[in-house]
Amino acid sequence: MSNKTDDFIKGMLIGGLIGAVIGILYAPKSGKETREDIAKKAEELMEKAKEEYEVALEKSKKAYDSAVSRLKQMESSAKEKVEEMEVKVGELAEKGKDTIQDTKSRLKKAVDAGVEAFKEEKEKTA
Repeated sequence: MSNKTDDFIKGMLIGGLIGAVIGILYAPKSGKETREDIAKKAEELMEKAKEEYEVALEKSKKAYDSAVSRLKQMESSAKEKVEEMEVKVGELAEKGKDTIQDTKSRLKKAVDAGVEAFKEEKEKTA
């Protein structure tokens, strides 16, 4: 739970107790009645603090669950992107291989044609 929530609950408890005690002490009642009133107010405040704590706890749990859910979605999305990139890299690598093979083939034909042309020229001059 956050510090703000803790501080709020503490402040509510302390403020409530101080207010209840001051109100009871200034009321024209006997000591026994005053003690009973103080005990009753303290129980009421404790119950209210408990309820506030439960609400804050539930909100924190929902926020945590929501964050975990978003992180799982992001993880899934990242995995999908990585898989897409792996496929694209594979495709590019395959295209690169084809291009290299095609270039090698053309170069071999050009060299063969050059050798053949050289032989023909050599025969003409001989």
